[in-house]
This record gives sequence, C-alpha cells and structure tokens, in this order.
Amino acid sequence: METDNAAPGERFSPEVLGFMQLAIDQAKLALDSLEVPVGCVIVEDGNVIAAGRNRTNEMRNATRHAEMEALDVLLVQWQRSGFSAAEVAEKFSMCSFYVTCEPCIMCAAALSIIGVKEVYYGCANDKFGGCGSILSLNSSSSEACISSGNSGSKGFKSCGGIMASEAISLLRYLLWTRKP
Repeated sequence: METDNAAPGERFSPEVLGFMQLAIDQAKLALDSLEVPVGCVIVEDGNVIAAGRNRTNEMRNATRHAEMEALDVLLVQWQRSGFSAAEVAEKFSMCSFYVTCEPCIMCAAALSIIGVKEVYYGCANDKFGGCGSILSLNSSSSEACISSGNSGSKGFKSCGGIMASEAISLLRYLLWTRKP
C-alpha cells in the first residue's frame, strides 16, 4: 500500500474534512482531560461507527491511544452482536480511520495486522510515525514487518496532511499550557 501526503493547499472532499473534524473534536476532548490531544473516528459506509481519544494518563496505560480506544469500542459492539472472527476481519477491511496525528508505530502495526481499508491523518508524527515518518507499516511489504516475522500484515492505504494545522495547533496548545 502507499502513503500520500497532501501538498500544501490540496483540497479534500467535504466528506473527508467532515470526518477529520469529528476526529479533531475527539482530540479536543482529550486535551480537556489533560491528555495528548489526539482523536480518532472509524467510518464504515459513510457512517461513523466508533470514536476514541487518547486516554493514556487517565487509564495509566501507555497503549490507550485514540486508535486503540476506538478499536475497543468496535470490538465490544461486534462481540455483543455475535460476529465471528471472519466477520470481524471482513468488517475491518471496510473501515476507514480518521486520526488527527499519524498513527505511531504500535498503532500502525495493529491497523495493518487487522487489515483496515485506509487511514487518513492530520499531522505527521516525526518521532514515532508508523505511516511513513519513521516506518511505513501501512505497506504490506514493509521490511520492518517482514523482519519482525509479521506475515499477517495486510497493509492499508494512508493519506496525511488533512487539517494538519488544526491538529498541530492542539498539540502546541498542550505544550504552551503545561507547567515546567
């Protein structure tokens, strides 16, 4: 799969911008809870089916990133609906993720393994990015996936730069308001 980074001024569809705005709203909720302001929404067939925000501080668990929170919401829903493992895999293959910041290596690897359709993100993650900034775990042929023995990696389409300035503003606000 590939990563597309939006050129400055590139226009996205109103639908993509609308879903990213919902992810930004989740990031604002994270900021209000003194978390790193990252939000995520999961979309299937043009409908938001789950949302999540960073909760690492609140849960005292470093794995509680926005993507993982949204994934857990879906898994609980689908388990209650009685979906089989094959049905869950099929449903994930139809899901699009909208995240305010490029998924980290952990989240990108998880999204690749479960086989999501695509990920749209706001700003790049220059320290931990898993969709091209540091590693390209969205690519099913990624050397990192192969060398780690991860033959279950499916890869996904990735597109960044959507409402990046808004996502960066939230991250900067967090830095400005933290006490030394």
